[in-house]
Amino acid sequence: MQNKSRIRGFSLIEIVVTMAIVALLASMAIASYSRYVRQTNRSDATKTMMSYAQTLQRCYSQYFTYSPATCPASNNIAGPTVSLNGYYTINVAVPNATTYTITATPLKAPQTNDTSCVSFTLQSTGQQGALDAGNNNTTQTCWGSLN
Repeated sequence: MQNKSRIRGFSLIEIVVTMAIVALLASMAIASYSRYVRQTNRSDATKTMMSYAQTLQRCYSQYFTYSPATCPASNNIAGPTVSLNGYYTINVAVPNATTYTITATPLKAPQTNDTSCVSFTLQSTGQQGALDAGNNNTTQTCWGSLN
């Protein structure tokens, strides 16, 4: 008489439960990673805006005006431009010779999905600002350590 040992494998329920746990962990990891990427890409807006502000400040120190008509360097940033990495549209408004406002808005994904920071602003006074999708002030969140 042969000794028949029973070969034991995984049951269908065990496999389904394992797949459900893996899927849950993967969905949490993907959501966390996506949030991290959006937060990291915010620096594209802030770095570009700070660079433009430096250009305008150089104009003011040389010509005593922010006006693109007087300062040739500010012509490079006049009108809507694209941020350094291409995630934001940057607009520079110079309403008079002594003030400017730089605004950044998301241009492409994943930043268009960033409801926490739908617009950034930087004033000639150095005041930083940001708004979320509900027009709430999120300056501290969006500008991070730069604020």
